[in-house]
Amino acid sequence: MNNTYIYILTAAAVTYLIRVLPLTLIRKPIQNKFIKSFLYYVPYITLAVMTFPAIIETTQNPLAGVIALVLGIVFSYFGLGLFPVACICCASVFLSELFLK
Repeated sequence: MNNTYIYILTAAAVTYLIRVLPLTLIRKPIQNKFIKSFLYYVPYITLAVMTFPAIIETTQNPLAGVIALVLGIVFSYFGLGLFPVACICCASVFLSELFLK
């Protein structure tokens, strides 16, 4: 059998096990506050770990990415939604790269 099929089958088995094992092993509601808190924040941490390096590395000048990151954090802290913050960050990268050459 071709190695590609072995890789695909392995990935499918691992993905299936990751989704099925918690359903079969954990039948009662989770009472531990630490585990509940951990499971609550895992998606946010994963998203941050995946996007943070990309914010700085995808721009031509890393300083433009840092400026966009800071502006995004500030404007989202003050309650702006996802779309306005994304537009502000994109505009800041555009303007920063225009002036930071």
